[in-house]
Amino acid sequence: MTILDILLIAVALAMDCFTVSIVSGVITRKLFWGRNLRMAFLFGFFQAAMPFIGWIAIHYFQSSVEAYDHWIAFGLLLLIGGKMILDAFNEEDEATINPLNLGTQLTLAVATSIDALAVGISFSCSGYGTVQSLILPLAVIGLVSFFFSIAGLLLGVRFGGAVARRFKPEIIGGVILIAIGVKILLEHLLG
Repeated sequence: MTILDILLIAVALAMDCFTVSIVSGVITRKLFWGRNLRMAFLFGFFQAAMPFIGWIAIHYFQSSVEAYDHWIAFGLLLLIGGKMILDAFNEEDEATINPLNLGTQLTLAVATSIDALAVGISFSCSGYGTVQSLILPLAVIGLVSFFFSIAGLLLGVRFGGAVARRFKPEIIGGVILIAIGVKILLEHLLG
């Protein structure tokens, strides 16, 4: 994968964090920098940790799946991207969560990063063979998620519900993941 691929994956994964952060800003209607930075840190941390966990899980079984690893990466990214697109059309009751609570923040961080687990599996299937080779992608994913979370909070506080209703970041993230999955598949089939 190129650095552009890594950036696109990071942006796609950060869309859930961005969306939840917008909703959190809409709910609180005020910035609480300590708690907001904690939430952004947790989002970035879990977005970076989950691909590593996925990579570890599949890394030791790669020799058994090498013949179809590109299909696995494609299928996972297609499923994740499709789920993100479908989730964009699900309306949830935003007022029931307290985004300033540490327990809520941890729950949201884990929930928004589950998709990243499969991205780690696709990393293993895309040639990332050592922990050292994962440092850059994981750092990029974590930092992008952190900054998207801060941006989402600022937008949520500033513009409120209008932004969340007009801008569907999950759709953009889903399309990006599907496009990268197609690219990986085509590179392996045609290359």
